[in-house]
Amino acid sequence: MVKSSSEKLKVRLEGHTVVLTIDNPPANTWDGENLEALRQLVTDCNADRDVYALIVTGQGEKFFSAGADLKLFASGDKSVAAEMALAFGRAFETLSDFRGVSIAAINGFAMGGGLECALACDIRIAEQQSALALPEATVGLLPCGGGTQNLAWLVGEGWAKRMILCGERVDAATAEKIGLVEEVVDRGQALGRALALAAAVGKQSPPAVAACKRLIQQARTGNIDDAYAVERAAFVDLFDTKDQSEGVNAFLEKRPPNWVNG
Repeated sequence: MVKSSSEKLKVRLEGHTVVLTIDNPPANTWDGENLEALRQLVTDCNADRDVYALIVTGQGEKFFSAGADLKLFASGDKSVAAEMALAFGRAFETLSDFRGVSIAAINGFAMGGGLECALACDIRIAEQQSALALPEATVGLLPCGGGTQNLAWLVGEGWAKRMILCGERVDAATAEKIGLVEEVVDRGQALGRALALAAAVGKQSPPAVAACKRLIQQARTGNIDDAYAVERAAFVDLFDTKDQSEGVNAFLEKRPPNWVNG
């Protein structure tokens, strides 16, 4: 069973979906404790074959997450900076590598490390009142949880530079326009929409979803000619799974498939 090692990160299971709630008031900030809890939770989700999707949201009505607690860096201690940079990297890279589908249900401010957490997810749903930014340079820092890389990949170099180099904050409508989020919903509706998408994930073959996700993310590196060969090989590899036979035969027999995730 998937459990959280931190009270600052709540977890519950809804069907095949794990819902993680960042609960560190007043602004749902990240620190070493809940970053490690996130890393361990995603690792546990990867090991639990009944988990197909993962949703991250924030507690309350104002903050998804305001990012790192800046009090951690007030002393200027370089060793603390190195420790926290490693914690952010480990947590969000583990989230990005989750074998299933991860969805950020953004229910308010997603700033700094809060936005980096959402960027590490596969899909982002934002409520209309949300505000998104990577303002680290305004306090003499930079995004160290994958933000400089993931933001540029999603929205392009120009908008990434506006948000990071100019400290520009975007609202939900702008975020949708530039491709930072996939959908904008009314206040209080992000989690419900995320759960609906997660339920749709559950209708797909889990091994097929995992293989497709790896291929999509592989497009960020290497060259397309190599990727074509890997794609074909992954297609053939699915024929080693029971779900491949079940999926095809269920379609031919006009019945819902019974996935076994194997």
